[in-house]
Amino acid sequence: MVLRDRGMLSPFQSFARSESAGGILLIVAAAVAFLWANSGVAASYQALKDLPFGVAAGDWGLHKPLLLWVNDGLMAIFFLLVGLEIKREFRVGELADRRAALLPMVAAVGGMVVPAAIYAVVNHGGVLGDGAGSHGWGIPMATDIAFALGIMALLGKRVPLGLKVFLTALAIADDLGAVLVIALFYTSELKLPLLLGALGVWVATVAYGVVGGRKLPVFLLFGVVLWYLMLKSGIHATVAGVLLAMAIPMRRELEVGDVRTKLANLLHGREFERQEVELEHLEDLVDRARSPLHTLEHALQPWVAFAIMPVFALFNAGFALSADASLAAPVALGAFLGLVVGKPLGVVLASWLAVRAGAATLPKGVGWTAMWGTGLLAGIGFTMSLFIAALGLGGGELLDQAKLGVLSASVVAAVVGLVVLRAGTAAEA
Repeated sequence: MVLRDRGMLSPFQSFARSESAGGILLIVAAAVAFLWANSGVAASYQALKDLPFGVAAGDWGLHKPLLLWVNDGLMAIFFLLVGLEIKREFRVGELADRRAALLPMVAAVGGMVVPAAIYAVVNHGGVLGDGAGSHGWGIPMATDIAFALGIMALLGKRVPLGLKVFLTALAIADDLGAVLVIALFYTSELKLPLLLGALGVWVATVAYGVVGGRKLPVFLLFGVVLWYLMLKSGIHATVAGVLLAMAIPMRRELEVGDVRTKLANLLHGREFERQEVELEHLEDLVDRARSPLHTLEHALQPWVAFAIMPVFALFNAGFALSADASLAAPVALGAFLGLVVGKPLGVVLASWLAVRAGAATLPKGVGWTAMWGTGLLAGIGFTMSLFIAALGLGGGELLDQAKLGVLSASVVAAVVGLVVLRAGTAAEA
């Protein structure tokens, strides 16, 4: 699908710029966390994560360390945005055209299966590992879209727009896969009554949208209740964000044609005073022409990119680098090889098979060298990889190994990916 219409290009380019800028802040937050955890005041870093925080009303209360409020609470908002992006892409975006969507979706599957398999082999028990970290097989599966687009943006206009769209769609499909993995494999013991209660709240949320409900505060109120029930049911609370996103409608109250007609009538009015009155309602008119999903997505993007993800990085990227820390440790090695080797291998191999079979074509102006570079950038797993590591491995030494592997892999994937992508785009120029 050739993208020429500026109405289609502008939102994507705005999104890419936002994600790229957020990626820079994410790098800074991760560096601060690592330096803090290895400084003379490292105890204050741990104290911040363990700081108790709670809310209470009467006999009811919810109390958690600050780290869990970040990982269970703020990350639910991150997953809400992920869900909104997935829904939009499947309805009207790059994944709406099934043939155009096939290449990034197939590439995403390859980029999830191969890294997970490499990690599982390294950690299954035997020569390389004792099997203690085997539950972390999902760590190298997902791509950090903010980091990946941020690195790709360093090449500026050298990178064809089609390749940026491919990487974005790939990362979104990756996120969908990661959400499913978290929901199916990284949950604690289920409490059926609370799970059924969460299902009932979600059905009520969907029904509100179906009957024409558009008030975002109402959707968000449903979302808070859904989040709490999910938190207590055993399914990870962040899944509530994705479920809420699926319930928020894309339907507009006014179609674009209706807005154009109303504006034409307004601009052709003869009475200046009447025009002034009508102009006061222009903002309401525009709001009615935007879907609740569109409005919420654009409201959340800056908060997620410039606040929630950096805060997550600050609380999760820090770990004490001990004297015996080594990438040869099974969890670190599995995460590293999964991201640096498995990710590009899976992405390119799956893409090559799809192209070879005639089911898909490469983006315009893109060759296989550039695809290898993009596959390497997809190995920047940071946010989602650290999140799954915390879910799968808990805390302690294994989690520190995973952080070492993920952070090392993300740096190597970024540097090597940038070099390979530059060579690939120069060859195609």
